[in-house]
Amino acid sequence: MANDIFDNFPLWAALLAIGIAQFIKIPLHFFTTKTWMWSLMFSTGGMPSSHSSAVTALSTAVGLREGFGSNMFAISAILGVIVMFDAAGVRRHAGMQAVVLNKLVDEFNHLLASMKTFKTRPTQEKAKKLKELLGHQPIEVLIGGTLGVAIALLVHPFF
Repeated sequence: MANDIFDNFPLWAALLAIGIAQFIKIPLHFFTTKTWMWSLMFSTGGMPSSHSSAVTALSTAVGLREGFGSNMFAISAILGVIVMFDAAGVRRHAGMQAVVLNKLVDEFNHLLASMKTFKTRPTQEKAKKLKELLGHQPIEVLIGGTLGVAIALLVHPFF
């Protein structure tokens, strides 16, 4: 049984694609900001999309292993399209809403700070910021998807 997991090409292609896509975010961030941000390894959003890399690597690996006409490939491809659409659509818009809400939180906290009684209130009453980088720009999804296909094709000979 443990051997089955180690021989599961689609699983390892997808996991490797996630890891590589997440790691790539760190040097890309460094080149644009000149600061290392290692927390990007476990963060959502940004270039490239690790969600897109994972699902395209998975679908490509399933297609290579089971055939591109198989039911398993059809299932993985359709789920992949849904994930990529979600990454560029719903999750991206949720991030845009978080930006607006965070502005409201900043203004609310500023208002509370100006009140004399604010310092007597417990810290947990202060509003907290939401994570803004949730989804992806379409180009990030495209690059992530391309990366996933490339990783599956490169890893395939080892299985």
